[in-house]
Amino acid sequence: MSYDVLDLVMQAGLIVKLVLLLLAGFSVASWAIIATKWIEIRGADQDSEAFLEVYHSEAFETAFDAGRHLERSPLVVVFLATCNEITRLASRRGGEILQRLDDAQLRQLHKVISWTAGHERQRLERGLTFLATVGSSAPFIGLFGTVVGIIGTFQGIGATGSASLAVVGPGMAEALIATGVGLLAAIPATIAYNAFVARIDVLDQAIGLFSAELEEDLAHLDSHAAASRPRVMGE
Repeated sequence: MSYDVLDLVMQAGLIVKLVLLLLAGFSVASWAIIATKWIEIRGADQDSEAFLEVYHSEAFETAFDAGRHLERSPLVVVFLATCNEITRLASRRGGEILQRLDDAQLRQLHKVISWTAGHERQRLERGLTFLATVGSSAPFIGLFGTVVGIIGTFQGIGATGSASLAVVGPGMAEALIATGVGLLAAIPATIAYNAFVARIDVLDQAIGLFSAELEEDLAHLDSHAAASRPRVMGE
């Protein structure tokens, strides 16, 4: 009897095949999320660094123009949402230039900043729950397939009355494949989950620090900056 992996899979029982199919689906989905999330976080890091350099060294108008080309950054999303809200507040007065931001307007901007920052955190964390689920459950699903395969092997031993390696070997190999596939699905998912959580924590701290800094800057805008900001955003 052949011990080729593909042959062993084809010879496996229905339940083991279903387990292997489920684990293969988990693995493909995990790698898709890993690739997508890696690109997303890498882009967020790069754009955030570029935007902060402009924001800390240039005027609001320059930061706004730069931000429109750096929208992979969650900081930029918070900043642009705030700018749009200032434009909306100005439009309430028929497009009248805002001479200053009063307390009510600052409270409204605080809500927009907080909500947008929270939404960006959720966006960055999207997909991590699936990776965590695969990392924790795939080994047990594989183990379930192995147990079912071993039960089938012992049933074969009872039917033939022989416990020779020729009888036991193929069945045990079929059963252990399920455990191996479960580990192959779980290990990358677990490593990627831990790596992404660490990087997202850094971005989350940056979002919090930038949100606080932006609110402070808005509260201390002079009349010229507060007046010019809506005009730039409306362009």
